[in-house]
Amino acid sequence: MLARSTGPEPARILSSRTNEHGRRGRPQHRVLRILLAPALIGAASLAGRRWGPAVSGWLVGLPLTSAPVTFLLALEHGPAFAAQVALGTLAGTLSQVLFAVVYAWLARRHGWGLSFVAGTLAFAASTAALVGLSVPLTVLACAAVIVLALGLHAMPTVAPQTTGATPAPPRWDLPARMVVATLIVGVLVGVAPALGPRFTGMLSPFPVYAAILTVFAHRGQGAAAGIGVLRGLLAGLFGFVGFFVVVAGAIERVGIAAAFVVATLVALAAQLVTLWGLRAASP
Repeated sequence: MLARSTGPEPARILSSRTNEHGRRGRPQHRVLRILLAPALIGAASLAGRRWGPAVSGWLVGLPLTSAPVTFLLALEHGPAFAAQVALGTLAGTLSQVLFAVVYAWLARRHGWGLSFVAGTLAFAASTAALVGLSVPLTVLACAAVIVLALGLHAMPTVAPQTTGATPAPPRWDLPARMVVATLIVGVLVGVAPALGPRFTGMLSPFPVYAAILTVFAHRGQGAAAGIGVLRGLLAGLFGFVGFFVVVAGAIERVGIAAAFVVATLVALAAQLVTLWGLRAASP
């Protein structure tokens, strides 16, 4: 059932069936849009500043944008719509890996600008290629885990530069991230009925925050620091995959609240394991 095609016509049908959800509780949902995403990205950014580039990348591997988007869409359009969004988000994990690997390899010899543009184009090309994907949840989950493992193995190793103290971020950095988080979540939730649940899910994993952290680290501390953020991101995406496997498979059976609680516990458990792996791999 979860793997059925979600082309334009099914997307319209699914959206029309869930319109009633979107009419209930809209004021409360708007408050959540304003508060949820910036609170999450603000907390992750502050923690990442304390523990370094790899840990900051690991933290933003958590679904800080995709989870609020899916949760709000579940409230506004119902569990069936959210399940399809979760499947699309899982497919979008493959595009995140491609972004990270392309950026990392180009960063060895080029600046952050070319690396970012190439990584973004790789994400877009991968998303376009996966738009028509229709496979069972178990196959998609296994593919995501395998691609993550291959992506971590493919990441280059670069000797860190010794450039002295890390420059402090400007005052506007954290507020800007929080504003961007609010805008992204609001736009994706707003256009979801028109795009369809699967395509919305595939767009939501674009690594906005990881890209910001990577570019800042690349500019201020060199390619090794930027690559470290991306390596942490890939390690953190195992929890991301676990989260959306639970949401896609359980939300229609157990309801929104229970599915998101269990998904969060699964993601946190996976994050603890990958954090141990990152620390063990650190020199």
